[in-house]
Amino acid sequence: MTAVKAGDVEALIRRGPDPRIAVLLLYGPDTGLVFERAKRLAEAFVSDPNDPFAMVKIDGDTLAGDPGRLADEAGTVGLFGGNRTIWVRAGSRNYAPAVDAALKLDITQARIVVEAGDLAKSAPLRTLCEKSPKALAIPCYPDDERALADLIERTLQEHGLRIAREARDVLAASLGGDRGASLSEIEKLALYARGQDMVSLDDVEAIGSDVAASVLNTLIDAAFSGRSADVEHDYRRFRHEGMDPSVMLGSALRHALTLLSTRLAGEGQSASMMVGNWRGLHFRRKATVETQLARWTPPALRHAIQLLQDAVLACRRSPPDLSHASASSVLLRIASEAARRR
Repeated sequence: MTAVKAGDVEALIRRGPDPRIAVLLLYGPDTGLVFERAKRLAEAFVSDPNDPFAMVKIDGDTLAGDPGRLADEAGTVGLFGGNRTIWVRAGSRNYAPAVDAALKLDITQARIVVEAGDLAKSAPLRTLCEKSPKALAIPCYPDDERALADLIERTLQEHGLRIAREARDVLAASLGGDRGASLSEIEKLALYARGQDMVSLDDVEAIGSDVAASVLNTLIDAAFSGRSADVEHDYRRFRHEGMDPSVMLGSALRHALTLLSTRLAGEGQSASMMVGNWRGLHFRRKATVETQLARWTPPALRHAIQLLQDAVLACRRSPPDLSHASASSVLLRIASEAARRR
């Protein structure tokens, strides 16, 4: 049996699987975690993950209709030699016969990484990989506290950041079991803390404050909907109430990042369909956010994100009056751009 225990998966990925293992099956209910681990294992085996000859991606449903293709790809030698990864994305049809055919080959310079959903013990693909000495079946279940702490530290290290233990523990407690959603929140924190060496508890609370985000929705929606007069009015009110400018900018940055990820994930869909995929969005905001999704393109959102990142950094380095001037200026600039896009 070559099934991996859930608690041993991260250690396995860090040290790397036995090179004699040809097929790595990743399965489980957390699709974000399945994808993230599959990506790490697929990219670690090749020298250049961006080389289409070294990194071959195939849809599982394609293999269901052409079971011999996986074996053909696994037996193909790259144009310039070196290792190759065949990354099989999850499908709705049974492609176990394709994996079975590949396992019968003597594969030396290829790694087959297979994504799957929440497979039952009796699922053909899972039983095949658990019984084969050439395959590993790797479960991907929602993160526990230890796994979340490791994910936080590893992701922030990739951005050149460290995090205080108290801040890490508070962040881990606020994250759920969905790996994709957790990564999104950690990436937002990394963007907010750009230019620092250490992420503090204040940073975590600024970027993750649900209360602040809820209160600031009127200001953020005014900015991204192009209502400059409302931006000026709401900003003055929040400043008078003692709201930190970096908190306002952090909320705007979170919103812009969520707009961008929703636009990219819903490519080809209408704005009304995309807004339906926005988790946790209050029904009263749906019409407003739908308008924003229709108005803002991914390049424009990336530009707005850059403006907000720069403003957050400037606020940390400036006295309060200048920080407020910088924050209000960038929010008005975003409102002006949104109005131009009507």
